[in-house]
Amino acid sequence: MSRVGRVERTTKETSVLVEIDLDGTGRADVSTGVGFYDHMLDQLGRHGLFDLTVKTEGDLHIDSHHTIEDSALALGAAFRQALGDKRGIVRFANASVPLDESLAQVTVDLSGRPYLVHSEPENMAPMIGSYDTTMTRHILESFVAQAQIALHVHVPYGRNAHHIVECQFKALARALRYASEPDPRQKEIPSTKGAL
Repeated sequence: MSRVGRVERTTKETSVLVEIDLDGTGRADVSTGVGFYDHMLDQLGRHGLFDLTVKTEGDLHIDSHHTIEDSALALGAAFRQALGDKRGIVRFANASVPLDESLAQVTVDLSGRPYLVHSEPENMAPMIGSYDTTMTRHILESFVAQAQIALHVHVPYGRNAHHIVECQFKALARALRYASEPDPRQKEIPSTKGAL
């Protein structure tokens, strides 16, 4: 069974195309116009072993907010679409990923209910290139809202803003990969409710 999602989202602010194959090889083709964000989405594809395409044209002459937000919304919707009815998946997973002095701990439940808990060190550098570091939480909020998952992301320590953000995306990739993988012992929807 193909586990592929495809979402096109067009507004007056952005035009976004996202395609994701949950059973891919980690191939990513990403272009949003925000270099560091492209780098993070590439990490998501690579470490999640998702084949991921994200093509966004946005109003970057204003700033990167709409471009980043709408890409995350479309990515969440495509991820949810690719999961289908979630029959036979693991559902819960966690991953801890270090990046030099930084550590990210991510736990996910593909629950059908959107909820985000997010913490990272305060007083980070405000910008990484043209990427506003306050957008990391908003990316996760937007993704969670459309993917309809419960996501806990905790960075207990770190100094370098690049490392703090990047280890979050790598840990997210791993947790999503593990949670969405087929469980060889589970043939049904992994919920006592019978639906996720």
